[in-house]
Amino acid sequence: MTAKNPIEAKAPSVALSAVPIVFLLMTIICIMLVFGADMVSQLSPLVLLCASALAISLGLASHTVRKFSFMHGMARSVRQTLPAIPLLIFIATVSATWMLSGIVPTLIDYGLRILNPTFFLLIACSVCAFISILTGSSWTTIATIGVAFMGIGTVMGYSPGWIAGAIISGAYFGDKMSPLSDTTVIASSSGGVDLFEHIRYMMFTSGPAMLISLIVFTITGLSTGSHGAENGAESIIAGLESTFNLTPWVLVIPAITAILIACRVSTLVTLAISSILGLAGIFIFQPHLSAVLSDGSGSFLSHMAMAGKILVSETSLSTGDQALDSLVGTGGITGMLPTVYLVICAMIFGGVMIGTGMLRTLSEAFTRLIGSRSSLVGTTAASGILLNACTADQYLSIIIGCNMYKPVYQKFNLEPRLLSRTVEDSTSVTSVLIPWNSCGVTQSTVLGVATLAYLPYCVFNYLSPLMSLLMAWTGWRIRTVKTALSTQQY
Repeated sequence: MTAKNPIEAKAPSVALSAVPIVFLLMTIICIMLVFGADMVSQLSPLVLLCASALAISLGLASHTVRKFSFMHGMARSVRQTLPAIPLLIFIATVSATWMLSGIVPTLIDYGLRILNPTFFLLIACSVCAFISILTGSSWTTIATIGVAFMGIGTVMGYSPGWIAGAIISGAYFGDKMSPLSDTTVIASSSGGVDLFEHIRYMMFTSGPAMLISLIVFTITGLSTGSHGAENGAESIIAGLESTFNLTPWVLVIPAITAILIACRVSTLVTLAISSILGLAGIFIFQPHLSAVLSDGSGSFLSHMAMAGKILVSETSLSTGDQALDSLVGTGGITGMLPTVYLVICAMIFGGVMIGTGMLRTLSEAFTRLIGSRSSLVGTTAASGILLNACTADQYLSIIIGCNMYKPVYQKFNLEPRLLSRTVEDSTSVTSVLIPWNSCGVTQSTVLGVATLAYLPYCVFNYLSPLMSLLMAWTGWRIRTVKTALSTQQY
């Protein structure tokens, strides 16, 4: 008989491997019930670290983990997740500089000027999508422009459910399509896919879903025949004009960024150049703001200090409109740090689950239940919605979903961008449809419309995962790839 290699650890059982996941989900549910959904995002890093410690303890107690395999798992998780951190940092700098240079305010001004009662829902959805692409934040778009559209739409005679549905559909589409979106960055990084490749691939499901949504909103507007006040956005326009120099020349900066993206320049390089151009735009197009934000001396050192403050810390402006103040205010790198902390803690949890062999055990258990590409995508989408309901947090759902299913997609020789697209189609856009999810709680509170009241009208949000299933069933634009699965350890 051949003696068993003492260095080789036995595989953990399915029941043992599920314990850290169950602990993670149950703890988050308890936090939500006791402290409320708002505390989930704040306590999620701590919960992830506790779940990691539990997985290590179980692995050591059951003798299913060895030092080499554990270090290999941590290294693999770091390689997979760490690239997201500099992207998130550059996203924060682009968001800050594009706002203060007048790029986003100029486009908001143009968008609000084209309001029409009959096509209000179509315009509201389109403008929210456009602003969300520029800012990379559905939350910011909904909390500012979305609130303005709620008031305008109510005056025009539309029901709150339809107005909220159009706003949320547009904001979440833009969030998915924006290279500045933290959820998009996390999904692409967790799936091991280039950011812009991930966005381009999502267009095959998100594009048709958004087109159908716009058609539905157009038909609704035509059948409603609403007529009413068109001047509800005047205060926002006045606030923008009094605070910023709104000139079309500032749009040269996003045009250059679009060219860089089209030329497939590296994501980090593109975001770095966009940040530099945005920072220069503050001095070129908004010299009055540079004077206000600096110490007023006009010296080179004072301008450098101002530039550093804009990039790193919070910057606020007074526009005379409270809703607008929250939009034009920026958080800089400091405002992105909570997301960075969450990504690091999720990276540790993912590394522990890989290193202990627990993720591989769970993946193999799921693989045995899956018999086709359609069933795999369907299971991934269903798991994303379930994780949204259990964790009440879209970030955790994305990270856990990608880590859990990546080995399964590799076993079926399916390209990683199919995984990242399916996970985002089923998590980031459905989180707002769950009443106790942090997104659902926030948006219902901000818009003043109950989650279940706007749910039927968020056309894009429930069409997105359905479109992902349709594409998997038809096999359109889905390629198989050869992977050296046998040489990798999960």
